[in-house]
Amino acid sequence: MLAFSILAYLLANLGIGLWASKRITTTQDFVLAGRQLPLILAASATFATWFGSETIMGAPTEFIEHGVLGIIEDPFGASLCLFLVGLFFARRFYKMNIITFCDFFRIRYGRSAELLSAILIIPSYFSWIAAQLLAMGIVLKVVLGWSLLTCILASSFVVILYTIWGGMWSISITDFIQTVMIIVGLLIVAAVLYQEVGGFQPLLDAAPKRFFRFFPENTLKGHLEYFAAWITIGLGSIPQQDVFQRVMSAKSARVSVQSTLLSSFMYLTIALLPLFIGLCGHHLYPGEEKDGQMIIPNMVLKHMNLPLQILFFGALVSAILSTTSSAIMAPAVVLGENIFKYFKPDLDDKELLKIIRAGIIGITLVCIFMAATRESIFELVAESSAFSLVSLFVPLAAGLYWKSSTPLGCILSMVIGLAVWLFCVFVETEYPALVYGLLASFLGMIAGWIWEKIRRSPDAGPSRVS
Repeated sequence: MLAFSILAYLLANLGIGLWASKRITTTQDFVLAGRQLPLILAASATFATWFGSETIMGAPTEFIEHGVLGIIEDPFGASLCLFLVGLFFARRFYKMNIITFCDFFRIRYGRSAELLSAILIIPSYFSWIAAQLLAMGIVLKVVLGWSLLTCILASSFVVILYTIWGGMWSISITDFIQTVMIIVGLLIVAAVLYQEVGGFQPLLDAAPKRFFRFFPENTLKGHLEYFAAWITIGLGSIPQQDVFQRVMSAKSARVSVQSTLLSSFMYLTIALLPLFIGLCGHHLYPGEEKDGQMIIPNMVLKHMNLPLQILFFGALVSAILSTTSSAIMAPAVVLGENIFKYFKPDLDDKELLKIIRAGIIGITLVCIFMAATRESIFELVAESSAFSLVSLFVPLAAGLYWKSSTPLGCILSMVIGLAVWLFCVFVETEYPALVYGLLASFLGMIAGWIWEKIRRSPDAGPSRVS
């Protein structure tokens, strides 16, 4: 019965995608839902995009093993990201009326910066998509009993179809339904477990010393690792196409800001539920679960009745589906809009739509391979955010808030930041590699400004590139 319910839910998503396809006539309809989403749809789409496998399966594992300090990156850093987007980026982006995040780089820094940002942003999604596909495969394997690879392929097929058919319209509609299922499912499971463990006090008494500590040890390494945990997703996911699409899909600039801030609050509060559920499961059945990522799903299967199992797994599948569809669509849009159109500017709207849809298939195939060869959901997500943090965040923020930032500085910032980060990851530095990468990216932007200032000083004095 549980397997039948999950399969029926997957088929229902395909039906919604097919229905939503009737509203797709232009690329803007496909990518931004015609910029017509009301507050509730825009907020739920942003929330559901972030509330994925790492929230339900990855973060609880980190929480049980490392306490509160293990989950600074997610959900705290992730909530910070949405808050900062709503506060500093949403309104400015919305007023630009562009389709992709990389369009901003073209307008602000030129065509070369657009192309380089697109080349960098596409692979930054691969780890994130792979994490969602891996999680979906693990869940379906438990429920259906199929092999992991078969489950990954089956879930990928469903996501590809309803994303290709309906684009942002199907994603937004299914996200709203999935958000309701996520909240209801997790609340009920959390309430049942609250009764079983006897409230919060037994959990507090059984927790190891300093388990709920929020601040790090007073050492340089401790503070840098703490800082890195906050900014990995907190700043690293700001320059991402999926976040940008939610900002631009709202029906007004005001709704764009409000929906992003609302989704930040929703994520911070609702993302605490899986942590509580995971802690309850660990308290009730210590040492029972070998695979920490499956502690919640397996506990629900063994100790909840069938209606609660259906509700929980419906919520879990909902969370992963919504995140996966958004993550796959984002780089495919960039591929068409900022790479193919770069080399073929006269590309018409129908051809562009075909390229984006083909990109969805191609990118998913790459990520299926990654999902089949990796094991940690949490680490895959962290890789994705770190990649964009060290290469794209500084030129984005400088382009919006520093009028003197230059095209050369943008290029240097992206290239040097990424190169230093990769080198530090390779040599395994004592301090977090992304801190070195972010600092190098900042210095690259400054170096470009200094060079431009020196180059123009003999003729016109210091210049301001706007």
